[in-house]
Amino acid sequence: MKQEKERDAIFKALADSTRRLILDELSERNEMTLFELTSRLIMNHNLTISRQGIAKHLSVLEEAGLLISKRKGKYRVLLFNNEPLRNLLKEWME
Repeated sequence: MKQEKERDAIFKALADSTRRLILDELSERNEMTLFELTSRLIMNHNLTISRQGIAKHLSVLEEAGLLISKRKGKYRVLLFNNEPLRNLLKEWME
């Protein structure tokens, strides 16, 4: 049952195109601040979204285990955690 909830959280997180863009950006350049991520999304993808809007998407990604947020000095940096995706695919491939 727990595994099913985790799987549902991953699919929910990946269902949104903005969240997939966030993961694309983090997979290209890991360890970004919210400001850096927002800037890249606006410049690279012409997204018109506030930092608050992105923060909501980040919380969904974090709940699914696809994002890790950690303190680095006075900043909070965001990291893409692809382990849940690997595990999900591994289950299907074996």
